[in-house]
Amino acid sequence: MNDTIAEAPGSILIEDVEPRLDCGRYPVKREVGDRVNVRADIFRDGHEALAAVLQYRTTAEESWRESEMAFIDNDRWGASFIVDTNTTYVYRIEAFPDYALSWHDEIGKKLVAALEVSSELLEGIHLHEALLSRATPEDGSTLAAAILAARRETSQQKAVDILLSQDVRHAVFRCRSRKGLAQSSEYAVTVDRVEARYSAWYSMFPRSAGVEAGKSATFRDVENQLPRIVAMGFDVLYFTPIHPISTSKRKGRNNLLEAAPGDPGVPYAIGNDDGGHDAIHPDLGTLEDFQHLVDKVASYGMEIALDVAFQGSPEHPWLREHPDWFYIRPDGVIKFGENPPKKYEDMYPLNFQSDSWKELWDEMLRVIVFWVDRGVKMFRVDNPHTKPTVFWEWLIAQVRKTNPEVIFLSEAFTRPKPMQALAKAGFAQSYTYFTWRNFKQELRDYGEELTQTEMKEYFRGNLFTNTHDILPTILQEGGRPAFQFRVVLAATMSSVYGIYSGYELCENTPVAGKEEYLNSEKYEYKVWDWDRPGNIAAYIGRLNAIRREHLALQEYDNLRFVDTSDDNVIAYYKATDDRSDIVLVVVNLDPFHAHESSVRLPLETLGIDHGGQFRATELLTDETYLWTGGDQRLTLDPHVNPAMIFSVHKWIHQAFVERDY
Repeated sequence: MNDTIAEAPGSILIEDVEPRLDCGRYPVKREVGDRVNVRADIFRDGHEALAAVLQYRTTAEESWRESEMAFIDNDRWGASFIVDTNTTYVYRIEAFPDYALSWHDEIGKKLVAALEVSSELLEGIHLHEALLSRATPEDGSTLAAAILAARRETSQQKAVDILLSQDVRHAVFRCRSRKGLAQSSEYAVTVDRVEARYSAWYSMFPRSAGVEAGKSATFRDVENQLPRIVAMGFDVLYFTPIHPISTSKRKGRNNLLEAAPGDPGVPYAIGNDDGGHDAIHPDLGTLEDFQHLVDKVASYGMEIALDVAFQGSPEHPWLREHPDWFYIRPDGVIKFGENPPKKYEDMYPLNFQSDSWKELWDEMLRVIVFWVDRGVKMFRVDNPHTKPTVFWEWLIAQVRKTNPEVIFLSEAFTRPKPMQALAKAGFAQSYTYFTWRNFKQELRDYGEELTQTEMKEYFRGNLFTNTHDILPTILQEGGRPAFQFRVVLAATMSSVYGIYSGYELCENTPVAGKEEYLNSEKYEYKVWDWDRPGNIAAYIGRLNAIRREHLALQEYDNLRFVDTSDDNVIAYYKATDDRSDIVLVVVNLDPFHAHESSVRLPLETLGIDHGGQFRATELLTDETYLWTGGDQRLTLDPHVNPAMIFSVHKWIHQAFVERDY
């Protein structure tokens, strides 16, 4: 113990602060307009009263704003603040003895017991006098007058009443002492724009937007597709890489090791003499054409997301200029990409921990900023788990310093902990295992893990139904009903989801025995008949319209599952905090047979009387039902209604009022 300390150390403890990640190592995530609810255990020895304030500010601000914390129970305190700017906030807690409240409590109890309180009254007067030096002129005048009146008053009760008057207590509150202060650590909140939480992604190969077989489409052809995509209600148009493609080691159709004349190659084999990651494939157009497309997309209320694939082809300019950025084997051969038994001879991974790592990292940042400066504010990052997590933490932080509106989506189909680490490091959205979750219990378990555990603080799951690399077995075998109910699950379980183009056509021809597309457009030009019979484009359009019309579906962590009597039927609801919008979703997970199931609704939680009637409107068909009681029995036929989406409303009973006419 240091005997030279002038003041005894404080005895207030602040513990178990929420929300925080890994003891504050990483920020939690919110979106503009959100309320951050802060909770903490605050206590001290003895019985003296405490006060606590929540302090918060943006990292650009110097002064703190404050919100008074309220006691909840069992030493738990809480307060909240609104994050109204797309930036980073920090918050902390200050707790301190509330000397005035302790005095109020003590003298009040003694007066009730008819005890002598002259000493306590004098103590109270001194306490109020000590506040005068910190008071404003107005509060100082109030306090001085009260002190004088209390000293002159002969009745102890009346003197105490003077010091406990409302005006005096308000003045005391404003200039109270914080002697004995305890302060928590600071915790960060990353505040993204709302689109990080609520958006619908449409993935496509720009070169497949044309109408001429065997020829690449252009950005102008993509513009011709925009009305069709807008009609389906998507917010984000995500492009696979648009850069020049290597001719060396080029893959042929269906991943053949040798390309035939006219085969365009894989867009992920980035780079040739026309440039690298800051260049555009000449067949698609020019940089000016791309800028025109960005503006055109924006005019429709959408935005473009670009694929970030940090790797080089055998012809990438980096190979000539910076061979040390790559992995070089002892025999001098540069290592190509592998995921045994798969080989990617047309792609060379970058060595982010080479001796020239600083220059490499700076170049990656330059590439991102290059596209941000051209209006791209969303990036889907290919295989981020094959690069150091610390690199992504650095890069995303650097981008956010000047462009906090930029959103990064992590395409890391890997083990859970690396996926979670990437989200903590800064990725605003993340791919998930939803693509392979097919059955009731596993869907429920995974949905609750994403939205009801600590993961909700940092991991926004973007539920993609399929990707250009993945054609799930359920879509291969389940046909059109599976395409319908899977897109309903994706669009309603999460507030952010995506599909890969061709999904609306129910395209599901696989490579035998694999979750891959036969004749994939990864390796060839495609021309699609977007009006092909059996398509579900209108169904998807209605689904996205429902998402726009219902605020409950635009929130991420309000997913709540309800019990059903049939294991092939899953049901869940989403509701706004005030229950003004309640959406119930019921899905038949069997694409082959109809199922009848009871669905048990938690009426009390939903604010609906158990004995009363309530209205349920099925939003895909606009049919309305009057329901009574929490148990409802529904039949879902995969060929008619594989999924049902209900808007649930209280049935308002109005008393009869006689009118004079």
